Amino acid sequence: MTKPIRVHDSEFQEKVLNSKIPVVVDFWAPWCGPCKMIAPMLEDIARHYDGKVIIAKVNTDEDYQWAALFGVQGIPTLLFISDGQVKDRQVGAAPVPLLKAKVDSLLKTSTQVAV
Repeated sequence: MTKPIRVHDSEFQEKVLNSKIPVVVDFWAPWCGPCKMIAPMLEDIARHYDGKVIIAKVNTDEDYQWAALFGVQGIPTLLFISDGQVKDRQVGAAPVPLLKAKVDSLLKTSTQVAV
């Protein structure tokens, strides 16, 4: 995906946990300033890692089931998921180099192969 995708609670299992490639999940809300700040960074990462990783956005104001299950207490919270498992977590806004380093690490530990 060349841009982030919107994921609702009802499709989280399929689009995130069952994904064939690693997924970075952004738990966010429209009123969250730091969420707005990292949105363009995540769009850049989605373009840069096209076909290697999916950026999934979950609006916690509308879809909160999976955020609660993963213990998300502050937003933005990014979960780095591969093979249906959380491999890393970032709470709060972070600079692009740190986010890309986390994605690179996620890709190195992934056993999944893009089809």
